Amino acid sequence: MAVHNRIALFRAERGVSRKELAEAVGVNNQTIGYLERGDYMPSLELALKIARYFDVSIEMLFSLQAFESIAMMLKRAGEEK
Repeated sequence: MAVHNRIALFRAERGVSRKELAEAVGVNNQTIGYLERGDYMPSLELALKIARYFDVSIEMLFSLQAFESIAMMLKRAGEEK
């Protein structure tokens, strides 16, 4: 089972490098890359640390289902107006 995440999106939005995030949560910066690509499933502890770093719930960052793309979310929001 794959775990999908929005780590790269949150990093880009906040201007945080992989290295900065890795240092903040106590892992190697390559681990952040593996997580972002879906090549590595985080432990609960690591998922909690990343969510705490970005000050969001785990559900905002991780999901067992693929997240809707930002483009689709924006399109849907525009249609609802």
